[in-house]
Amino acid sequence: MNLKPDHWRRSLPPIRYLLVLWLFVLSAVAYLDRTNISIAGIHIGREFAADNVHLGRVFSAFLIGYAVFQVPVGLLARRLGPRVILGLGFAWCSVFAVLMTLVSPTMRGALLILGLVRFGLGAGEAAMYPSASQFVERWFPVSERGKANGLIFAGIGIGAGLTPPLVTAIILRYEWRAAFWFSALACAVAGLVWYLAARDTPEEHPLVGNAEKTLIAQNRNLRTSPSPSGGGALCGKTAVPWAKIFGSKAVLALTASYFAFGYVVWLFYTWFYIYMAQARGLNLKASAFFTMWPFIAMTIGCLGGGVLSDWLATRFSLRIGRCLLPALSMAVAAVLLVIGSETRSPAAAAVILACSAGVIFIAQSIFWAVTADIAGEHVGVVSGLMNMGGQAGGVCTASLTPLIASHFGWEMSFVAAASIAALGAVAWILINPIGMSANSDANSRGRPPVSS
Repeated sequence: MNLKPDHWRRSLPPIRYLLVLWLFVLSAVAYLDRTNISIAGIHIGREFAADNVHLGRVFSAFLIGYAVFQVPVGLLARRLGPRVILGLGFAWCSVFAVLMTLVSPTMRGALLILGLVRFGLGAGEAAMYPSASQFVERWFPVSERGKANGLIFAGIGIGAGLTPPLVTAIILRYEWRAAFWFSALACAVAGLVWYLAARDTPEEHPLVGNAEKTLIAQNRNLRTSPSPSGGGALCGKTAVPWAKIFGSKAVLALTASYFAFGYVVWLFYTWFYIYMAQARGLNLKASAFFTMWPFIAMTIGCLGGGVLSDWLATRFSLRIGRCLLPALSMAVAAVLLVIGSETRSPAAAAVILACSAGVIFIAQSIFWAVTADIAGEHVGVVSGLMNMGGQAGGVCTASLTPLIASHFGWEMSFVAAASIAALGAVAWILINPIGMSANSDANSRGRPPVSS
């Protein structure tokens, strides 16, 4: 029996959610690719005769490349679309993961070469979240963006959580270079699937039905004109309002708060495994086991934060759902960081610190939902600017954490992170998404339009 296209389209789940699930996979692969070095770091340090301070510089090189290319990639994602930019970005990352395996400690300036390769990897991975944010702005109604971003960023917890046991097992069976070959293959496959399955707008996707197109088009705040062909939005053709972006109190406060967020979470990405091994005296397998916990908590916090943010924004106001919730999450996380670092039992400390990671990750998807709320078509640029701030925080924690630990002890490294998280919570006072997006009728009442 032949079915009309619209009939079998209606039998499919919403295409926007199928694609955002693959963004979840891409996010997981990206964090496997960027955090595998924190597990391999002990072995790399031995092979290259590098202490924690020098390893921190190699870690920072990735973050510098990642931060520097946030805004340029955001511009490209707006102009060329998230489909092409993410596909190219993951192909690039696959190449640089392979290059990591080719660096030998006998090379002159081997650590510098490692740093340059990590810088190049960071430049490629810069494509991930500005492009994903551009995708969410084009494909999701305002009232679903918290959930969509929650799914995407839950991939961080899954990817970073699976990295310790997976990479440890690969290293113990083979050696540390094999872990980077695995990352290269994962990047290549995940990026290719995305390129084949995705489109830049719902109007361009052959599997999106009329009902889904209508729902998205009516509630996404896409401030563009129809294309001459009538096939969708004409994206990336209007001038970027640079003065307005850099003069926005909300954008600057959002970037400052994300700096604080980045400082805290990169403490877990780069140093938590080494902290459990060195400061808590655990062997490699035990460290890998405990290092999973914060990332499992991050996944739960990210998914729950996105759903809760959308519910609060719809039930009460956009300000409560998008601003009060992340401010509270960062404040509570700061308290838990201090308590966890001063707890004597390694297992109890791991649980409390994992809770702090989960609580602060309640804010993760909200940061990105707010950029779509306030920036509309220019979300790739604004989210790139915000993420540049977050990666600057990561650069600081990658470099400062071993210095603070060596001079004042590991506890003070966590106290410093807690203090910065508290300042990040305060910055949310200056952020107000109400009335800043194009959908002024809905936002002037403080609530996003509700999809049905």
